[in-house]
Amino acid sequence: MRLDKFLKVSRLIKRRTVANEACDAGRVTVNDRPAKASAQVKPGDIIEIQFGTRNVKVEVLKLQDTTKKEDAAELFKYI
Repeated sequence: MRLDKFLKVSRLIKRRTVANEACDAGRVTVNDRPAKASAQVKPGDIIEIQFGTRNVKVEVLKLQDTTKKEDAAELFKYI
């Protein structure tokens, strides 16, 4: 699954366009490497996102094309 789509489906970032912009600005890394929005993510990958002064680090647990708001937290775990 594409990185930008995963960020949107998992509700880590609200909109896919915002996820694209964050990737283009170099604020998103996958497995400690800067990642483009089109990068493929798989379970076990570590994603780190810089939100201003705050960093969020998560591990991908599973992938789904769509999910309910209540179930979105099951797609990843915070590290």
